[in-house]
Amino acid sequence: MQKAVELTEKHSKILFIINPRSGRGPDKALPIHIAGYAKKSHWDIRIYLLQGNYEAEIKSEIQLFSPDIVVAAGGDGTINLMAEILNGSSIPLGIIPTGSANGMAKELNIPSKIESALEVCSNGKTKAIDLMRINGKICIHLADVGLNARVVKRFEEDTKRGLLTYARHLFGEVFLLKVYTFRIWMDGIKIKRKGVSMTFANASKYGTGAVINPEGKLDDGKFELVIIKPFPGIKLLSIAWKMFVNQLHTSDYVEIISCHSAKVFSNKKTTLQIDGEVFGKVKEISIESLPGALKVIVP
Repeated sequence: MQKAVELTEKHSKILFIINPRSGRGPDKALPIHIAGYAKKSHWDIRIYLLQGNYEAEIKSEIQLFSPDIVVAAGGDGTINLMAEILNGSSIPLGIIPTGSANGMAKELNIPSKIESALEVCSNGKTKAIDLMRINGKICIHLADVGLNARVVKRFEEDTKRGLLTYARHLFGEVFLLKVYTFRIWMDGIKIKRKGVSMTFANASKYGTGAVINPEGKLDDGKFELVIIKPFPGIKLLSIAWKMFVNQLHTSDYVEIISCHSAKVFSNKKTTLQIDGEVFGKVKEISIESLPGALKVIVP
């Protein structure tokens, strides 16, 4: 496990990647707010407004500007994009949470207020954290197949946002529960489990605050498979309550397994979501941990 390291000098060159579509809508004042903070902090900045997953353009900006740090302003999808780009780089990632849930920012204790998040970028510590690679795609936070992934898909297609919208889709899905048979090869061991969902957890909790993986640590070189076993519909509230009070591991319907790599085979196609983005239906999932692959700035 790697401890956070004190920043030895002030960062003077900062590239800001802003997703204007994250959260509840465009925040036209955000670039102005950043520019004002940069002026009083004597930062040399460049601001890039993200209009799509323009990975090549961002890499070009990084190469041309040679920033000391890159700061992403957006939700978990934006953080995922920057983790993909900075994977294995010596450039640390700062975060300004402006998404709907901001699960990764909460995991790292990044404050939600813009001014406070900028203070972390200025005076925080660098910390090396793990990433996961899932079917060739980088995952920084959480991924799922099954129940929660289908809820995320419905949430993604909804024009409304927020916890109540998520809860409405969750209760809609519970009456359509599908049971999957998962064959799992992990660290040389083969097992078979039935479940309504499986979470691949680098972190511990969702942006809602619900703890899916009480054992989760971002810098232990491992990830967890969290299997939700088939349960009666009347048990949904009990399971949800255990998540919000960090007691999910005590449920008879939950199994948590730590590993370094795994391959999961489902008996039927199931929706896969990674860091809040849906990647269609799959029957095979390959997961590996990438220890210490990303440097982030934390309080």
